[in-house]
Amino acid sequence: MSDPSNLSLIRDAMPFATLVGVELLNARPELVRGRLDFSQNLCTTGGAIHGGALMALADTCGGICAFLNLPEGATGTATIESKTNFMRAVREGCVTANTRPLHIGRTIIVLETEITGQDGSLAAKTTQTQAFHYPRR
Repeated sequence: MSDPSNLSLIRDAMPFATLVGVELLNARPELVRGRLDFSQNLCTTGGAIHGGALMALADTCGGICAFLNLPEGATGTATIESKTNFMRAVREGCVTANTRPLHIGRTIIVLETEITGQDGSLAAKTTQTQAFHYPRR
């Protein structure tokens, strides 16, 4: 799915993603892409994009990817674990996240997100696990 109006609706379902400024570029079960533009409001005192902003981008893309991979009968997801390694600071331009599922089970999905700077260099890598929610019986 790459229709901008549909992508905005998906993103807007997560008010925090909208607040932080995440832009959804593509959303398919096998790949979710998002972008976050550099802003002084998202920086540390050193002028680099804050790690929490990068993690918010990864969690947003991960949540969308998990939702797009819901098993039959599942109604939603929740992040239950997330680990981010930061490789380099980003001080200008934008960052782009590419999220792919590594494992899709009946109760969990494991996702990997690579976040790159505008020059294509790897800024961070996140691995996260999301639980699938099912209706109570």
